[in-house]
Amino acid sequence: MKRILPILIPLSLLVVVFLHGKTQDTQVKATYEQGDLQPTETQKKVERLVFGILSNYHYRKIPVNDSLSSKIFDAYIKNLDPNKVFFLAADVAEMEKYRLTIDEQLNMGDLTSAFQMYNRYQKRMLERYAYIDQLMKQPVEFTSDETYQPDREKAQWAETAEELNNYWRKDLKRQLLDWKIGGKADTTAIRELKERYARSAKYMARTRSEDVFQVFMNAYTESIDPHTSYMIPKAAQEFNKDMSQSFEGIGATLRLEGDYVTIQDLIPGGPAFRSKLINPKDRIVGVAQGDEGAFVDVIGWFTDDAVKLIRGTKGTVVRLKILAANGVTGSPTSEVRIVREKIKIEEQKAKQEVLNFKQGDKNVKIGLITIPMFYRDFEGARKREADFNSTTSDVRKFLTAFKQSGVDGVVIDLRNNGGGSLIEAVDLTGLFITKGPVVQRKQADGKISQEVDRDIEQVYAGPLVIMINRFSASASEIFAAAIQDYKRGIIVGEQSYGKGTVQSVVDLDNYLGDGKEPAGQLKITLEKFYRVNGSSTQHKGVSPDFALPSAFSAEEFGESSQPSALPWDMIASTSYQPTNNVVPAVLSKMQAAYATRLKTKPDLIKLRADFERWKKIKETNSISLNMEKRKKELDEQKKKPDESQAVMDALGGADESTADKDKKENAADKHAKDAYLKETQQILADWLALQPK
Repeated sequence: MKRILPILIPLSLLVVVFLHGKTQDTQVKATYEQGDLQPTETQKKVERLVFGILSNYHYRKIPVNDSLSSKIFDAYIKNLDPNKVFFLAADVAEMEKYRLTIDEQLNMGDLTSAFQMYNRYQKRMLERYAYIDQLMKQPVEFTSDETYQPDREKAQWAETAEELNNYWRKDLKRQLLDWKIGGKADTTAIRELKERYARSAKYMARTRSEDVFQVFMNAYTESIDPHTSYMIPKAAQEFNKDMSQSFEGIGATLRLEGDYVTIQDLIPGGPAFRSKLINPKDRIVGVAQGDEGAFVDVIGWFTDDAVKLIRGTKGTVVRLKILAANGVTGSPTSEVRIVREKIKIEEQKAKQEVLNFKQGDKNVKIGLITIPMFYRDFEGARKREADFNSTTSDVRKFLTAFKQSGVDGVVIDLRNNGGGSLIEAVDLTGLFITKGPVVQRKQADGKISQEVDRDIEQVYAGPLVIMINRFSASASEIFAAAIQDYKRGIIVGEQSYGKGTVQSVVDLDNYLGDGKEPAGQLKITLEKFYRVNGSSTQHKGVSPDFALPSAFSAEEFGESSQPSALPWDMIASTSYQPTNNVVPAVLSKMQAAYATRLKTKPDLIKLRADFERWKKIKETNSISLNMEKRKKELDEQKKKPDESQAVMDALGGADESTADKDKKENAADKHAKDAYLKETQQILADWLALQPK
């Protein structure tokens, strides 16, 4: 839920910011060596401006003190060297002098800490590349009994250069070993690895001060709130392209996490989404143009530079080398071929189909509506066009058709729906209730308002089930929470993401601008969402009435996995009139039946077992560097059940574009592996069986 905020912050703020800046005369003069990156005067002004805006207008009024300074310091170190493979312990100890001074520097427009730390990082990285170049000239053996630990989150900083050398020697050996086992010739593998690191060294040498500035500023903004961020001018330009809802590419938003360009979100209906081969949190390690182009390694690249390779003209081919988020330790990368398309977000429409479910000797007719996102043609709505494109209008048509065909109940699938239009979430709720408040909004100053459905028409009054998962967020949570609070329908699936905040975008050029150097944009959190019962959707999300087995823990995915996430809290309940559709006594009987199925139904038993094995395998943090042992490890992986495929099936089932056209799969075949949907149909059938005659 974002909105563009052209002029919200009063111009008087500038007086405050620059009055604060008068203390700048007392700051220590920074010294830089030849070749060091240095901040520009505009960047210093932007830092002070962002500091003023966040201190005065962000929803969370965090004191600017040593505590915040320490969080920024840790976040910046982690952003630079998340795997602890460049800095030495002595470097980190020396940089500790900056830990409690960053808060004062923010106020003064002083970027000394940020650039001194980055320049040390760049120096260490170039030293690593020089070592790798020498290492690649030496023969590599695969007979010794060594192991490699890829996950270094709990690792300590290396005390000596020799200790780091040993890590890098093993890392290179691991890459060469997997390529060798995969059939790549030794000379080819060595050459390609040399080229990879030569490109990375050249790329690092081209780093500009604005790149450093963005990394540091986002360490600052993300220490306040995970959805607040600063965008340098070129990043702001890319963001505005996305917001225009029309661009050519693969249909994914990307973010730099550590050394990896990571898939943040997939645009429903886009090429990446339809491929069913790319998912949120997957990491892109290589990009190739066309069917024959060579892969360019993008590990360590800034996101905007990687985007330039990935985007392209409609109809052209891009190949991505993907390191799967759900891959286990030692998993090889996969190659995904995608044809770029013109993507229009508002065209990613809801779909409907009628499913037949056998309940004993009775056939239950279920209307299924899948909503990938909450879309709305705002321009058409503004012009009062009779049939402008919207989620609500499409679902209204589906419900009318379902009633005519005599469905017994309706299922709305919101799995992986990351949100969209707030208006649509409110209007869609209105199709299932007579009238009333849908969501509450609280501003930073404590003012509370409501979004209300005022249309008394109830398009569909029958049994309703909503499916959600860990990646259902924002508008999806508002809709699901309202249906649950009104006792209008049953929620099935996983705990949702937990994003209950509203962001607006501030164009900083409106406040700094001599026109010579653009200032970029600031995305800032200004409001929180609350359910009609007063509970926030922030952090906790929506808890289902029927919790299906889940592969994703709150510690790994979702708002609660973010250290700086705004907390859950409550405000007063608003006045609303629940329905009698969901009767507590009936719900308890259904939950008891479901609890029995969890222990006895083969599909659910297998799903839980797959998820548990997958979680345990993910915890494995050791790869053998012995040729024979590594081959056995990979062979064992191939023999075991494909737990990762079970995870993928649970995320949303098959898509029409991936169906085997020759077999002409019907709806039942298409959803055959979707254990979540099958159990949801069973829950709805149970509910119907308990309804009064």
